[in-house]
Amino acid sequence: MTSGDWNATLYDTKHAFVFAYGSSLVELLAPRPGELILDVGCGTGHLTAAIARSGARVVGLDLSPAMIETARRHYPTLEWHIGDIRTFDYPHPFDALFSNAALHWIPEAERVVKALARLLKPGGRLVLEMGGRGNVATLQAAVEAVLQERLAITPVNPWYFPALGEYATLLETHGFEVQAAWLFARPTALEEGERGLRLWLEMFGSPLLEAVPAERREEILMAIEEKLRPLLFREGHWELDYRRLRVLARRL
Repeated sequence: MTSGDWNATLYDTKHAFVFAYGSSLVELLAPRPGELILDVGCGTGHLTAAIARSGARVVGLDLSPAMIETARRHYPTLEWHIGDIRTFDYPHPFDALFSNAALHWIPEAERVVKALARLLKPGGRLVLEMGGRGNVATLQAAVEAVLQERLAITPVNPWYFPALGEYATLLETHGFEVQAAWLFARPTALEEGERGLRLWLEMFGSPLLEAVPAERREEILMAIEEKLRPLLFREGHWELDYRRLRVLARRL
């Protein structure tokens, strides 16, 4: 859901954990035949398709043209839209809203929650998972330290990782009843062994490295790996310190 386009092939082939972990979120959604459901930040559409197999009518929304192009190629019979949840409109209210690993990319959380409330019918349910307070904190601290030490720059934080109480309060302020919420650690193993951290940074962490000159990039990546190896590399792979916020709420 970020404005910069994504590498959909890299996402599908090297970061399948994103939608693999989302399968339990689909179970929490418990979609029913005939329901109209919006998948916010649908990516390449694998969870959207899983929801559709229930018999629900699912609409996939993502800001990335590359992601939607891939989703359409994988699942041509489903409905896809390129758009921003903050301004997205649809002719009918939704029975349920679903979002996995997307909303932490939009710092304007209040605008997002207002849009979710606007799109969801009264009594409809919201099921989401996003990065929570402390998500990838070890990695983020290492990147910031390396950039300060070697380039005297502070990277812009591209993410919004709220505390449970903070996000629950935001939802309830804007017309939702939070029925359940969890903030939990989920250490996440990266694929591709030694290359895993670099691939993750290329896919998800590139905003942190935007200010790095091209001729210094390799040096900076090696320094980040060196700093993090004692903390996050084990048994031949990188394992990031993910913390997830999962919410089930109802529109009043």
